Amino acid sequence: MRSPLRRTAALLFAATALAGSTAPASPVAAAPAAAPTAAPAAARTPARAGARHAECRTRVHGSHATAHCFNGNATTDHVQLHVECVRWWDPDMDTARAAVGPAGHVSLTQRCWLGIRHAWVTHRA
Repeated sequence: MRSPLRRTAALLFAATALAGSTAPASPVAAAPAAAPTAAPAAARTPARAGARHAECRTRVHGSHATAHCFNGNATTDHVQLHVECVRWWDPDMDTARAAVGPAGHVSLTQRCWLGIRHAWVTHRA
């Protein structure tokens, strides 16, 4: 049985050979779909670089939700935690919008009375 690495290499080689028959082969054309995130900062377009948001990790524990957001970008991002409660009579809750400056960190918390169905974070520039 072939190893996954050898199988992937064989598939990439075959794809490069097929692409080479219609157009000249280039390292950019053979790159996987995740390559744009690995591109150097100079290669990114200004519109795409300005559209980046803070990275947020949301954790739900029982009836409490916490979001930890870190902004690794050069622009300020405004984040807001939204919580959808399990019970129909328990109102859904939103936190106030918090500004996260460049290289800044913020923690947002919110709760429901009996349980949380879903928690998410929205961003605004």
